[in-house]
Amino acid sequence: MASAVTMAAYTIPQSKALRTSSALFAKSSVVGMPMMRRGSGRLSVRCDFIGSSTNLIMVASTSLMLFAGRFGLAPSANRKATAGLKLELRDSGLQTGDPAGFTLADTLACGTVGHIIGVGVVLGLKNVGAI
Repeated sequence: MASAVTMAAYTIPQSKALRTSSALFAKSSVVGMPMMRRGSGRLSVRCDFIGSSTNLIMVASTSLMLFAGRFGLAPSANRKATAGLKLELRDSGLQTGDPAGFTLADTLACGTVGHIIGVGVVLGLKNVGAI
């Protein structure tokens, strides 16, 4: 008898907020959500041809960064930068088949930095109105 009383006292309350009922959903969406217009924003996305200015900027910035990392003009896993911004050779212990020691981590890092630079250039030129 005592266990039945303690079980009744510790029941877990059920929430109706997690249930997906069409009546509940229709009420909350009509009352709570404002109506949004599409296409009224200032920033738009276009699918241009492969030689568009945005595409050329992204390809050029990523290619230049990969070139700089591969030929020793940027820091990499096997070339660290000193305080005077000079590059020193070091053994990182990473396995690579490239004669220059360019690793997968270097490819991903240089590609990422190239994309960041490209996005900055594209957004800056769009802000100025040149694109």
